[in-house]
Amino acid sequence: MSKKRNSHTYALFQGRRKIYIGYTSDLDRRVVEHKSDGKDFDRVEKTSALMTEAAAQRREEQHLEAYSKGHDGKVPRYNKTAR
Repeated sequence: MSKKRNSHTYALFQGRRKIYIGYTSDLDRRVVEHKSDGKDFDRVEKTSALMTEAAAQRREEQHLEAYSKGHDGKVPRYNKTAR
């Protein structure tokens, strides 16, 4: 039996600046949660195709690592931990 592909990665943007990288199985619900948490963004972009939750989590880590390499080891504003 194969695992269910129900998750993907996404990013939040403020203008052209990427301010959050994450993964979810329900993007609409997650956007509402981010707005409720007070995150200020004006665009959401899916950054992967559907995949298993474990694969989406690994892809999120890869996106965060790539971002931090290009930004002096920092992660996007709303991501909490440095990589």
